[in-house]
Amino acid sequence: MQIEGKIVKGIAGFYYVNCHTAGGSDLYECKAKGGFRKDKVKPLVGDNVRIQIVSEEEKQGNVQEILPRKNYLIRPEVANVDQALILFAMADPLPNLNLLDRFLVMMEMQGVETVICFNKLDIVSSEEEQRLVSIYEKCVNRVLSVSSRENIGINSVRELLRGKTTVLAGPSGVGKSSILNQIFPDAGSKTGAVSEKIRRGKHTTRHSELFCVGDRTYLFDTPGFSSLRIPDMDKEELKNYFTEFIPYEGMCRFIGCTHTHEPDCKVKEALGQQQISPVRYRNYVQMFEELKDMGKQKYNERKVRD
Repeated sequence: MQIEGKIVKGIAGFYYVNCHTAGGSDLYECKAKGGFRKDKVKPLVGDNVRIQIVSEEEKQGNVQEILPRKNYLIRPEVANVDQALILFAMADPLPNLNLLDRFLVMMEMQGVETVICFNKLDIVSSEEEQRLVSIYEKCVNRVLSVSSRENIGINSVRELLRGKTTVLAGPSGVGKSSILNQIFPDAGSKTGAVSEKIRRGKHTTRHSELFCVGDRTYLFDTPGFSSLRIPDMDKEELKNYFTEFIPYEGMCRFIGCTHTHEPDCKVKEALGQQQISPVRYRNYVQMFEELKDMGKQKYNERKVRD
C-alpha cells in the first residue's frame, strides 16, 4: 500500500515520514529507493513524499517518490518552506541587528518571506519598541512585538504559523522555547512521539528536523546561532537583497551604483531624508566591505595557483 506524508527527519540513510491517517498521524521509518541516488536527487526534510509501506506493524516503509517541491533552502537544508520566523529579544540580551540583517539577506536570496518577532516587550519602553519596529517594517513581510512572560501578542504568532511550514530561527536566550510552549502547549507530546521513535535506533545525531505541532502545521526548529557568514556572492549583488533599496534602483547617477561611495546616489539621499534606516544602511556597508575583501582574497588565491 502507498500513502503520502512529509519527511520530518533524515539521518544515516533513514527518513522519518509523518503521514496523516484517519486516526490522526503515524510516523514511518523509511529508506529511499536506489533510483534517487541514480537521479542525483536527495530527499530533504520537509519533502512531501509517497511511501510504500513495508510493515504496518513496525511502521516501516520505502520512499518511492518525492512530490513536486515548492522550494528548498540550502541553509538550513529543508524543503517546502512557507515562511521564516526569526526571533530576537528586545533586551536581555540586546539584539544583534547585524546578525539579524545577515539572516534576512540569506532568506531574501532563497526567496522566503520572513517575519521578525521581537520578544520581551515587557522589559523595554514603548520608544525602544517603536525604534526596533521602524528599522524593519519596510523590509520584511511583518514585524511582531510580543512578550512570552506576559502572554502579549502570542495569539498573533499562533495564527501566523497555523497551516504553514515555518523555519524558526534566532540566537540563544531570546525565549524561543517559552514562546513555542505557549503557542502550542501540546507540542511536547506531538514531537515526543517523533523523538522517541528515532531514539529507539542508533540514529541520535542532531540533524535537520521538522515538528508537527498541529493540523498541517510544521515548525523547522534550528539551533541557536551567534554568527552567520555572508552567503557567497559578488559584492554588487548584495544591494538586491536589501528590499528598501529597490524603489531607487536605476535612479542613481551611475549605472550599477553600489550605494556606498558614488556621488548622486538616490539611496544615500533617501538615507539622509530618513526614508532608509541608518542601522540597516551601516550593516549593508559592513557586509559590502566583507564581500569586497573576500573577492580580493579569492583573486589573490587564483593568482597563486596560476
